[in-house]
Amino acid sequence: MRGRTSRKTIFAFIGPSVIALALIGIAPLIYAAWTSLHFFNLTRMRQFRFVGLDNYQTVLTDGAFWQAMGRTFFLLGTSLPLQLALGLGIALVLHQPGLTLVKTLCRLSLVLPMATTYAVVGLLGQVMFNQRFGVVNQLMGGANINWIGDPTNAFVMIIFWDVWQWTPFVALVLLAGLTMVPGEVEEAARLETKNWWTILRYVQLPFLVPGLVAVLILRTADTLKLFDMVFTLTRGGPGASTEFISLMIQRVGFRAFDQGLASAQAIILLAITIVLARIYIRVFYKEV
Repeated sequence: MRGRTSRKTIFAFIGPSVIALALIGIAPLIYAAWTSLHFFNLTRMRQFRFVGLDNYQTVLTDGAFWQAMGRTFFLLGTSLPLQLALGLGIALVLHQPGLTLVKTLCRLSLVLPMATTYAVVGLLGQVMFNQRFGVVNQLMGGANINWIGDPTNAFVMIIFWDVWQWTPFVALVLLAGLTMVPGEVEEAARLETKNWWTILRYVQLPFLVPGLVAVLILRTADTLKLFDMVFTLTRGGPGASTEFISLMIQRVGFRAFDQGLASAQAIILLAITIVLARIYIRVFYKEV
């Protein structure tokens, strides 16, 4: 009797969360997988039919898809290392003893970029990087740089905003990992050597691995599906220079109305994200 009551109590607490997760996460995934196996164009609803893997074949042989994927991975390969390097540097500085009040204020300020939504960041970028009235050009001595209209400058601008917004997240996660280092071990290491790299590699890094893997997985997934900030900032332009894979999926699904093809692109993106997550875990946990 007590066991049944306990099960009912457990289900009463976790049941709503499980149901919400199924409705919000699992059900759309199943629907997208089912849609990807059909010809499903919103402008030709009467032609809805099962086509098997034809949508996947179309996606995998589409040069525009791989170009968008290449731009996405280039963004990932530039912004993520910068976030890791800057975040680790900030975490190490805030981990140093002393200046408690200053470090507390710095930690509080790190929350502000993360609290800003992607869309607001994009709109803020439009104002700050405006060619005629933007504060960025004004700070550069009244320069007349076309940030949004030039393909290279637009890409650099997106990297800058992504690094600005999510470096604090990396710093806070790694700082939490540094707090797990035993104080007596770290103090003994500092007495043995003044080389910060030696202390980081052999004393602090083992405690940073779990947080590092979490950061890699979360930031990789977020970067691969980055949409809001880019859409509000450049709309994927100029041309297709900043059309990342998420924007391409949106264009195919909601401007060309080809839901089947867009679903296939989304499923392939999900598979790539899962593979990268598995690689991160295998590589970084191999020695632990």
